[in-house]
Amino acid sequence: MARLLLLVLAIICLGAAPPPPPPPPPPLVLAAASLREVMGDASAAWVRAGHRPPAVAFAASSALARQAGAGVGADLFVSADEAWMDVLARAGRLVPGSRADLAGNRLVAVARRGTGTVLRRATLARELSRGPLALADPEAVPAGRYARAALRSLGAWPAVAPRVVRAENVRAALALVERGAAAYGVVYSTDARASRAVRIVGVFPATSHPPIRYPIARLRAGRSPVEAEAFRRLLLSPEGRAILIRRGFTAA
Repeated sequence: MARLLLLVLAIICLGAAPPPPPPPPPPLVLAAASLREVMGDASAAWVRAGHRPPAVAFAASSALARQAGAGVGADLFVSADEAWMDVLARAGRLVPGSRADLAGNRLVAVARRGTGTVLRRATLARELSRGPLALADPEAVPAGRYARAALRSLGAWPAVAPRVVRAENVRAALALVERGAAAYGVVYSTDARASRAVRIVGVFPATSHPPIRYPIARLRAGRSPVEAEAFRRLLLSPEGRAILIRRGFTAA
């Protein structure tokens, strides 16, 4: 009888045991629009390693930095320039020691396939001023800032500025060229590579604009610090770097 009572008590205790804690939520990543393919590849590798897919939001780095600055509960921020990451650093939004340079890129001019001419420095201003020129907003978006700096350096900005069509991010600028709404566009080489509708008609000298760097950092407001750090390390690992190189990015 005593043994039966002990067995019943044991079963009751087991039944009253608290359920195991839920798994941590997947990291929320704020990523520059030009990283869409890279993040897709990295997310697939992450899932193959046994994790749940990360949630990734793509937009202009300027828009994402403003969201992060407002305290949105994101875990990682990957910017297309250092300036917007610096804004968050000064605001105390970054996890100390988590910032690192992830990748680099190149700046190119594109035209819709079957249109446009190969651009040369001597004819750059004349050709780009012939029709609408698609740029990410040069007042805020990194790709647009790089483009304006390059065009100023090459003496073409005064002629082309009145013809600029501003887009909310670099992929939106690319889409304007793809649809024929702009004769030319200035985007990253990786954006041109990701599109079957455009061709590269010019490559801007690296010395004509500030270095294109993509910094990555964890955000203090994140809700999945362990998962976020593991995903950050994947992106910075040899496997992550191989993904970046395969998609046309350069070493940081």
